[in-house]
Amino acid sequence: MAEGETASPGPKKSGPYISSVTSQSVNLVVQGVVLFFIGVFLALVLNLLQIQRNVMLFPPDVIASIFSSAWWVPPCCGTASAVIGLLYPCIDRHLGEPHKFKREWSSVMRCVAVFVGINHASAKVDFDNNIQLSLTLAALSIGLWWTFDRSRSGFGFGVGIAFLATVVTQLLVYNGVYQYTSPDFLYVRSWLPCIYFAGGITMGNIGRQLAMYECKVIAEKSHQE
Repeated sequence: MAEGETASPGPKKSGPYISSVTSQSVNLVVQGVVLFFIGVFLALVLNLLQIQRNVMLFPPDVIASIFSSAWWVPPCCGTASAVIGLLYPCIDRHLGEPHKFKREWSSVMRCVAVFVGINHASAKVDFDNNIQLSLTLAALSIGLWWTFDRSRSGFGFGVGIAFLATVVTQLLVYNGVYQYTSPDFLYVRSWLPCIYFAGGITMGNIGRQLAMYECKVIAEKSHQE
């Protein structure tokens, strides 16, 4: 090498960074797929309960699944579940308030069981009027949040989900996509926002748990390397 020449700097060591970004992207995709299929499964089971009790009525020409539900309901619920489950941990990180309350799979499974029970109560339990049913489900939904979440971000996001989902449902029913029997809150039942709120909290807990599990796996891999 001639005098005065300096060795050209080698390529930047970007391998670990690229590997980390790729790993995070793959983990997000995996989490989204898992959340999607959980949402699809819950939609099939819960819609079956509603239809059997004639709470929801679909026109005959759109009934196209083994659970007597419209074909588009499970994919829509699956997509919404994936979005909600991925957003919850992102909001926690953005607000700097990591969720640490009851972070174990057994707690998540109990949360799912309570959510299914709330949905079951909306379809099976007979009340004197819709107001009593709505107040009961509202108390149960808030109790679910208090038992399995207790975060301000979780509560606020759950309320936002309930509001947005209820508006979308009102529009669908208004346009004749399907209907509710005995509507008492414009075109839907007054307890519907409670179900959406509880569903948002449930999928948020699943998403948080999946994110925490993936973080543990990544940390273990980094430690081994």
